[in-house]
Amino acid sequence: MPPGMMGCDVLINKLTKILFTHIKHNLPAIVEDIRVKLRETEADLVDLGPPLPSEDSEKQHLLWNMVTEFV
Repeated sequence: MPPGMMGCDVLINKLTKILFTHIKHNLPAIVEDIRVKLRETEADLVDLGPPLPSEDSEKQHLLWNMVTEFV
């Protein structure tokens, strides 16, 4: 093996290039997967409806509306 192909520095550079190529190749697919999951999650949130109120008076009002709709 040629002397310029041995040593830690050569190995570090070679592995860095391999890692960079691997990341560059796979990153678009990872980004697309994240976008798909984000769209799915946003659709799930829409299906769940509006969040529950945080104020006690709003909670009572919501509960009262649910009771009157049921009756």
